[in-house]
Amino acid sequence: MNIRTVDEETIVSEVRRLCIESNITLPTSHLCALRRAKASEPSALGREVIEQLLENSKIAEAARVPFCQDTGTAVVYLDIGSEVHIETQDLTAAINEGVRRGYEEGFLRKCIDRGPLQRENTGDNTPAIVYYNHVPGDKVKITVLVKGGGCDNMSALTMLTPAEDEKDVIQFVVDVIEKAGPSASPPVTIGVGIGGTFEYAAYMSKRALTRETGESNPEPYLAELEQKILDAVNSTGIGPAGYGGVTTALAVNLESWPTHDSSFPVAVNLDCHSHRHMNVEI
Repeated sequence: MNIRTVDEETIVSEVRRLCIESNITLPTSHLCALRRAKASEPSALGREVIEQLLENSKIAEAARVPFCQDTGTAVVYLDIGSEVHIETQDLTAAINEGVRRGYEEGFLRKCIDRGPLQRENTGDNTPAIVYYNHVPGDKVKITVLVKGGGCDNMSALTMLTPAEDEKDVIQFVVDVIEKAGPSASPPVTIGVGIGGTFEYAAYMSKRALTRETGESNPEPYLAELEQKILDAVNSTGIGPAGYGGVTTALAVNLESWPTHDSSFPVAVNLDCHSHRHMNVEI
């Protein structure tokens, strides 16, 4: 087996770039979804909100400034190929160095405090939240999800019983959305994790947000459930920015995992209209 080497500075440089670019440029799939929503939204106020979001994206990209003042927590996913050696003594430290450079050199707001009971800003938006996944191949895929505080605060997890079914999953997601109202800055993208364990459902719900807008789960049953949840959420009438309309959510990204026969965890993680994520494969 030929082992490919990736040096530490490449990791640092790419994480830096992704932190900056994901704050400035929204994914093309997300912008396309906003344009479609503007065309189909019956509410005049709702259409105006979406138009302002689209205009803001143009200004942010042209002026090289953040799309949103909340430049978020840097959530970094590394999918590391089994035929890759990353030449570093501390990979997590390298990722945090990339985040530090990105937020300082990109003039991005530093949002991270040392702890919820120690409200002292760390000064460079580190530490990041980092997840590692080992996969086949000789590539490293780095994904950065910029997670704003307002939408993350509206997320939730519940433990249903095995006697409950998809109707209860749909209702739980709708309940989360209705409780959030305008506070999650709709139109939102909804990540849903079902199965696994308490903490793994939450992990899946957030990782699901890195999927491209409009990309359904490859399993037909789960893709159908995504659409049912989206229809139910958009029937709430909350609409863009909470002003009313049919565009409360742009997408539902659902992931599922095998679970204990006595368990039924369901997690919902919301991302606001500033749906910021980007990846690179090296």
